[in-house]
Amino acid sequence: MPVYQKLVRDYIPEIIENTGKAYSTRILNTEEYTDSLKKKLYEEVNEIHEAENTNEVLEELADALELIHALAKVHDADISDVEAIRQKKASERGGFDEKIFLEEVED
Repeated sequence: MPVYQKLVRDYIPEIIENTGKAYSTRILNTEEYTDSLKKKLYEEVNEIHEAENTNEVLEELADALELIHALAKVHDADISDVEAIRQKKASERGGFDEKIFLEEVED
């Protein structure tokens, strides 16, 4: 039996069960859950980097966004709180639309 040791989406156990396969799960405590969300987000960011076409990028972005929603909840916030911070930073420092690549700054 393969060993995964990772956070999965809520319906994955049901999906596995419907295939007739045996599996085991456990419920994480808050600290484990937060750590697992962060690790999973890192995994998704790597998958975005490795994506080979627009559809794959969008699929991985959706996964990353789901994790961002979950991480916001863990910190007693929601995506609107994250969006407000994003907008504030964008108004103060700009976004990334101009494709500016900083090469060096003189001391």
